This record gives sequence, structure tokens and C-alpha cells, in this order.
Amino acid sequence: MTATIAGFLAALTATALNAAMSTAAQTAPAPTLISYDETVRCAGVTQAASELEGGETAEGKALSDSALYWSLAATQAAQASNRNANVADADQNRARIRAVQQLNAGDADAKAALQRCRARTPDLG
Repeated sequence: MTATIAGFLAALTATALNAAMSTAAQTAPAPTLISYDETVRCAGVTQAASELEGGETAEGKALSDSALYWSLAATQAAQASNRNANVADADQNRARIRAVQQLNAGDADAKAALQRCRARTPDLG
């Protein structure tokens, strides 16, 4: 009888989990793919902002986390699109240099890009 109860509870738990997962899957927004160019832009602008802010403040640490995330995402996007690793590194470097210049100049588009990229950065803890 104990085995029957245990089996029933296991089946009930599995059914509840499946229902919860199905509901979560239906309500969760579909992930949006980001182009290689946009990923490189995010890597460049977050790296630039991180350099300009420095890593001593909470903001600097958050920017550093964001820059690390986007740099790795850009590297993976390059690999997925069969881009040469040296070309991909050069793309990120150019994007960073351009973003440093733009952020130093107070460029509104660069600031907006930074905010968009930060909003897309997952919480890295």
C-alpha cells in the first residue's frame, strides 16, 4: 500500500510539474535573436562604458559584468557565423574605440545603445 501511495504521489507531482512547465512555456516571452553586428555593438559600448567608469564603484562592476557578457556573446556569435576569430576580435576592438569616442563626446545614440544593451544583459549575480 505504501508503494501505491508513493507511486500516486510521484504521478501527481509529475503531472503538476508538467502543467506548471507548460503554463510557463506558454507565458514566457520568446527569446529574441540579436544580430552579430548588434552583439558586437553591445560588446563595444559596454566595454567602453566600463573603461570610462572604472571598476571601483557598484556601477563600474555592473558595467564590467555587462561587458564580459557581451564580449562572450559576440565571440559565440562570431563562431556561430563562422567568422575568423581575429576578425571578430578586431570588430570588437573597433566597436570599443568608437564607443569610447562617442561616450566621451556625450553622443545620445551611444548612450541609448548602452542602455539597450544593459537592459538585455542577464543578471549575472
